[in-house]
Amino acid sequence: MKITTLINIKNLIGIQDNNIKRINAANMNSLNCIENAYLSIKEDKIINFGKMQDINLKDDNSEIIDLSGKSVMPAWNDSHTHLIYAQNREKEFVDKINGLSYEEIAAKGGGILNSAKMLGKASEKELFESASLRLESVMKMGTGAIEIKSGYGLSVENEIKMLRVVKMLDEKYSLNIKSTFLGAHAIPSEYKNRKQEYIKLITNEMIPNIAKEGLAEYIDIFCEKNYFSVADTDKILNAGANYDLKPKVHVNQFTSLGGIKKAIEYSAISVDHLEVLSDDDIKSLLNTNTIPTLLPSCSFFINIPYANANKLLQNNISFALATDYNPGSSPNGNMNLVASLACIKMKIQPEAAINAGTLNGAYAMELSNITGSISKGKLANLIVTDNIPSYTFLAYSFGENYIYKVMNNGKWI
Repeated sequence: MKITTLINIKNLIGIQDNNIKRINAANMNSLNCIENAYLSIKEDKIINFGKMQDINLKDDNSEIIDLSGKSVMPAWNDSHTHLIYAQNREKEFVDKINGLSYEEIAAKGGGILNSAKMLGKASEKELFESASLRLESVMKMGTGAIEIKSGYGLSVENEIKMLRVVKMLDEKYSLNIKSTFLGAHAIPSEYKNRKQEYIKLITNEMIPNIAKEGLAEYIDIFCEKNYFSVADTDKILNAGANYDLKPKVHVNQFTSLGGIKKAIEYSAISVDHLEVLSDDDIKSLLNTNTIPTLLPSCSFFINIPYANANKLLQNNISFALATDYNPGSSPNGNMNLVASLACIKMKIQPEAAINAGTLNGAYAMELSNITGSISKGKLANLIVTDNIPSYTFLAYSFGENYIYKVMNNGKWI
């Protein structure tokens, strides 16, 4: 079997022992690196790496690739996206410029309900084709694993349609794709003032049918004022637990309602957004396996506060970063930009941004045993940079593309 060896790597970034599944808060600002390194790949996995002075090439079947001046790091792991949707919402972008808030746009029929209306008219084939283009684009920008939510269906038929498209993407593409059911994204217009009836539709029909087809691994809910309450969250997560759907929950985007505590009661894999964060929320997160996932490009696009990443670190809580790629509040799938925004607007170190978007992003999808770091035996999901001065330059040079090549499962994209 052919071995591919990358040699003369300027800086090999993000080295970890296999038993490290999540970078803790104390180590978020550190990156394990080797200068002037090599890395060997067999089939789809990393089999060896080290300093160039220690390289020993005995296999005549090796393919040697000289990366002089270039750095190598783990691919990004984007653990929160809404990649499947029917149409963009650029008109709402203009509404925002003209002064309307996210909530005001939603109140007049925009937002999630607008996306749901358009998705209902689209076929599986149309959704698959448009989502494929987006997925291929983010892969070229260095994303090596991704989570995709439903949530623009808001009916049994259309939620299942979305999740079937996720399954089709997973079957076509080499990167790891995680599927999340988000029927509780908004209350459909036909259920206005009948929220409890819609929740029954979710718990009694959507969840059993989705579980029957094996279409999702996770369950999500938008726990927020004017959407779903903590009591609603309890009902839906309890129903999901009966079908082994693990929580990854939208919480604290605009208000702190107690959703973080409730999600943790159900052993949530992650709690996502956290633009608003109370002392009680911090207490709930301490010493748990639940990881906060922060979404700075959403804050940037709809002009809301950024999550307080440093408050989390000061309280010994590490976090992941993700794009929240969606047509309304974050039409961006570029994890490189997310890392820049985290540094610039959240004021975290570049090392923390890389750790949050690689290994901790993998942890938020339960993939850190196979990807997210430079480790022997892990998948060769790699980013090769252009000739840049340092990894800090990636965050510094926001808006620019300094990716030379991307490898996914041992194959160049």
